[in-house]
Amino acid sequence: MSRDFRLRATFNRAAAIYQDARPDYPAELYSDLLAMTGVTPPAHLLEVGCGPGKATLPLARMGFRITAIELGDALAAEARRRLAGFAGVSVITSSFEDWEPQAGARFDLVYAATAWKWVDPEVKYGKAAALLAQGGHLAVWNADHAMPADFDPFFTQIQKVYEEIGERHDGPWPGPPPEERTDPMAAEFDASGHFAVVGTKLYVWALRYTADEYIALLDTFSGHIAMEPAKREHLYQEIRRRLAERPDGRLTRHWWAVLTVGRRL
Repeated sequence: MSRDFRLRATFNRAAAIYQDARPDYPAELYSDLLAMTGVTPPAHLLEVGCGPGKATLPLARMGFRITAIELGDALAAEARRRLAGFAGVSVITSSFEDWEPQAGARFDLVYAATAWKWVDPEVKYGKAAALLAQGGHLAVWNADHAMPADFDPFFTQIQKVYEEIGERHDGPWPGPPPEERTDPMAAEFDASGHFAVVGTKLYVWALRYTADEYIALLDTFSGHIAMEPAKREHLYQEIRRRLAERPDGRLTRHWWAVLTVGRRL
């Protein structure tokens, strides 16, 4: 695996704060997920990369049985604690690639929330398809930074600090949310040869953050977790200083997510 894939292990260090620091996914996303897949409780779902249970809890509360796979032992322990009241939910500490299900195990839906990009592309689609019942579905979504036309200028200003400490943003700068009809994952689903896309949906929302809240969020991102401590401390000092100059001490961060649902071929 590449260095990017090895970074997936860093999230385990944020187990204690991840659930509260990361945004909740829109409630409409879950309604659309059920409408697109047709699954109803108590169908058996498989979650890939559940973290502390961010996307597990809403579906567990609906009455679904869920087998959740999580690479990080601390994250898995946090998920078990939060999901202890749901008898039909089990959390397994393993990577999806290495996990060996019981013989004949089949699921009605395999899903991954902000985790699918961290799974080996040579394995994930074929393994998901093999674990699905006839007519079963795969659903994935992320929560990514959006920069619409009215984005907060804080993000342009703070980028200069990243450059000063040698942490210049690699890859494309976050842009506006994709067009409603553009699904970045659809081509990947189709190219896998295992799934036909049956539905996509775009969600865009904005949240306000204090300095403490925003720094807690950054502490759940792999690049910031892996950053040299001195660089990270300087960056966080600058975030606090710049936000302290604002009347309300807050910034606005826009988020976007695309739900992609494919049916097993």
